[in-house]
Amino acid sequence: MVPLSTSVSRQRSERRIAVRLPLKIRGKDSRGFAFEEETSSENLCRSGAAFVTRFDVAVGSDLEIRIPFSQYASRRSDADFATHGRVVHVADAESRGEKLVGVQFTGPRFQRVFRSESAA
Repeated sequence: MVPLSTSVSRQRSERRIAVRLPLKIRGKDSRGFAFEEETSSENLCRSGAAFVTRFDVAVGSDLEIRIPFSQYASRRSDADFATHGRVVHVADAESRGEKLVGVQFTGPRFQRVFRSESAA
C-alpha cells in the first residue's frame, strides 16, 4: 500500500497548464440524476483536468470527459480525446452557483502538449 503523502505528491508532480479547451462532461449529479454539459477547462495535465460546472457533483463520482479537437485542429482531422475521470476535488467557483471540479483521469491520459498561454 502506498502512503497517502507519496500518492498525493506523485499526483501533483505533473505540471498543470492553464488552458481553456472545450469540454463535454457527462455523468450523474450528487442526487443521482444524469446530466450532460458543455463547459471549458480551467487547467489540465496528462492525468487530470479542472473545470467549472453548474451541476452539483460529489467527490468520488465518475464522469465521462470529451475534448473535441476536430473543429479546432490545426492540421488534418484529429480525433477527439475521450476518457473517464473520478472527481477528486469540488470547490465553489467565482461564478455564483457554480463549482470548480478537479478530476483525475481513470481512462486514457491526455497526450497533447501545449505551450503555456502566458509564454506565447
